[in-house]
Amino acid sequence: MNDPLHHLLDAVDAIAVQGYDENRQVVYWNKGSEILYGYTSKEALGRKLEDLIIPEQIKKSVIAGIKNWLSNGVEIPSGELLLRRKDGKNIFVHSNHVKFTNQYNQKQMYCIDINLSDLKHIEAQAKLKEHMLAATFEVIPDLFFLMEVDGTIIDYHASNKVNLYASPEDFIGKSMTDMLPSEVADKFKSNIVKVITQEGVISFEYDLVMPQGVVYFEARITYLANNKQIIAIIRDITEQHQAAESIKKHAYYDTLTGLPNRFLALDRLSQMLTEAERNNEKTAVLFLDLDDFKKVNDSLGHEVGDKLLIESATRLKKIVRKEDTVGRLGGDEFIFLLRGLSDELSALSIAENLLRTFRNPFKIDGRELILTLSIGIAMFPENGKDTSELLRNADAAMYKAKSLGRNTYSFFTKEMNVNMLRRLEIEEQMRGALERGEFDVYYQPQIDTTNKQIIGAEALLRWYNPALGNVTPDEFIPIAAHMGLIVPIGQFVLKRALSFLSTWQTKQQNSLRIAVNLSPRQFRDPLLFDFIERSLIKANVSADKLELEITEGVLMIGQTYIDEALIKLHKLGVKLSMDDFGTGYSSLSYLRQYAFDILKIDRSFITDITSNKADYDLVKATIAMAQSLGLKVIAEGVKTKEQFELLNQLKCDYIQGYYFSKPITAKQLLNFSVTF
Repeated sequence: MNDPLHHLLDAVDAIAVQGYDENRQVVYWNKGSEILYGYTSKEALGRKLEDLIIPEQIKKSVIAGIKNWLSNGVEIPSGELLLRRKDGKNIFVHSNHVKFTNQYNQKQMYCIDINLSDLKHIEAQAKLKEHMLAATFEVIPDLFFLMEVDGTIIDYHASNKVNLYASPEDFIGKSMTDMLPSEVADKFKSNIVKVITQEGVISFEYDLVMPQGVVYFEARITYLANNKQIIAIIRDITEQHQAAESIKKHAYYDTLTGLPNRFLALDRLSQMLTEAERNNEKTAVLFLDLDDFKKVNDSLGHEVGDKLLIESATRLKKIVRKEDTVGRLGGDEFIFLLRGLSDELSALSIAENLLRTFRNPFKIDGRELILTLSIGIAMFPENGKDTSELLRNADAAMYKAKSLGRNTYSFFTKEMNVNMLRRLEIEEQMRGALERGEFDVYYQPQIDTTNKQIIGAEALLRWYNPALGNVTPDEFIPIAAHMGLIVPIGQFVLKRALSFLSTWQTKQQNSLRIAVNLSPRQFRDPLLFDFIERSLIKANVSADKLELEITEGVLMIGQTYIDEALIKLHKLGVKLSMDDFGTGYSSLSYLRQYAFDILKIDRSFITDITSNKADYDLVKATIAMAQSLGLKVIAEGVKTKEQFELLNQLKCDYIQGYYFSKPITAKQLLNFSVTF
C-alpha cells in the first residue's frame, strides 16, 4: 500500500485499519486501530496479529483462514467478530479483508474494522425490552386488543384465556362489536367514537355472562392517531366489584338479617312521602317490636337470639308487598313501610297478617319458641309530615300496644306522645342521676318462718328525681339497661348494701345477711368478682353474709365466664340464691349444676297459694325438693296471714312480703322489729 493511502487512512480515525504481511506481522496500524484496540502504532508494528487482538479461542481458525487465503486464494468473508482490546475487554467489530501485492511482489493483507459494540448494546437492550414486554404480557392478567377504528380486531394478547368471550380463531379479523352482546357492543361503539375525537384514555365498565358466571370488566381504550388504530386493555374487576357491592351492602343493609338497615329504610320512607304527597295517597309506618325478646336472648343466649332475628326477618320478607319495604332498625325492632294506601284498613290488614304469622312457633335448635309482635302504626299525613315525626309516633303507638298486653297492634293517637315524652324525660334525667345522689337503697326484711325473727333483708333500688318525683324500678330499670348504666348502678347498690349491713349487724349484735340482685349484664363485667371481693373487705363484712340473687336468665346464657364467676363466688363463701324459681325453662338442671344455697319461690306462685291447688302443689313440691338437696327456701310476695300460715305448715324456711313489711329505708330498718 502506498503512502498517500496510508495518509488518507491515518486521517480517518472512525475506522480501524490494520495491515499485516504473509507472516501476520503488523505493517500498518492507523489511528482508528489505536482508538479501537488500545495499542499504539509503535506497540503494534512488527507484532503478530493473533498476539494483539485475536482471542485465544479463535486463534487457530483465524491463522488457518489467513493461510488458506494466501495459498489457495480462498477469501476471508466479511462479518462480525468478537475481538480483544489491549485491556482484555472484548469488542464486537464488523471486519472486511483486502489483499495486496506490493512492488516487491510481497502479499499484504489489510483489515478494515468498524466498532459494533454500541450497536450490539442497543440490540441487547432492544431484545431485553422485548423479553421484558413478553414477560410482562405473560404475568399481567389483562386482555390486550389491537383494533381498527371500526372495531375490527387485528391482534390480541391473553396470558389467561379464561376471560376471552370467544376463541381467537372466531374473533381475529372480525369486529369486536359483532362478537359481543348488543348492550356491551354499544358501549364499545360509543366510546371508540369518543376516544378518536379526544386525546387520552377512556375507560368504562361492563359485564358478561361467562361459563364461570357473571364477570365484570373495565375497558381502557386509547387511539393511536399515526396508525389509525385502537388499543383496548380489558381488566377483570369482578373481585373489586364484589368488594364494592359488599361495602355497599354493609352500608345500607343489616349484616345479620340482610334487610335494609335504618339508614336505607328511612331514606326509602322519605321517597315514599314525596310520592304520596304528589299522588295524594297515604303511607303507613309500622313499628314492630318482638315481645319478650330480651328475656329469650338473656335466657337462651345471643346465638339463639340471632337465629330468632334471622327467622323473624324471613317471615317478614314473605309478607311484604313488592312496592313496600321491611327493614331492621336495630336490636329486635323492625319497620314496615307501606306505599300507596287509600285508607287505614290496608295497614290494618297487613298488621293482622303479621300477628298471625308470628303466632306460629319458631323452631330453633330443637326448641319450639313462641315469639309475638307488638305493632305501632302511624299514617301519613294524619300522624306526621316527615320521617322523624312518623317514626316517633309509630314508636309511641308500639308502646301503647305493649301496654295493651302485647301480641297486638295500636294506631297512633296524640295521647301516646305523653308516654313517649315520659320515656325521653327519664332518659334525660337518668344521665347524671347517680352522680347527683338521686338513687337510694331500700330494704325488705326477710323473716325466719319458725321463730319469726328477722334474718336479713333484700336490697332494692329506688330513685327519686326532683323533676320526675319517684320513678318505679319497673319503669327506669329497662331504660337504664338500654343506656348501659346497669353496671355502675349495680356497683352502687352493692356498696351501699354492704355498708349498711356492717352498721346493722353492729347495732343488732346479731348475725344478719343482705341479699342483692345481679343482672345478666353485670356478669359480663370482667371486674365483677374483684369488685365484690374488694367491697366485702372494705365494708368488713364476711362473705357468707352476702347473698347474691341470680335469675335463671343469667344461667341460661350458657357462657363460660358465668360458670367461672359463680365458682369463684362460691369458693369465696358468698351465698347464691336462685331468684324467681319456677318461671323459667329448666330450673332443676341448674340446681344440680351450680352450688346454690337458697331457692326463692316467685311471688306469682304465692299469690293464689291458698285458693289454687296447682300453685299449692307446686310450692309444696318445690319446698320438699329444695330441702332434700340441702337448700333453704324463701317465699317472696307474702301479703296475708293465711299465706304465711300455709307456708309455715309446708316448712318454708324464710318469707318476705308486705305481710311483715314493705321495702323501707336503712334508718327504718335499724329500728325494725317483727310484729303480727
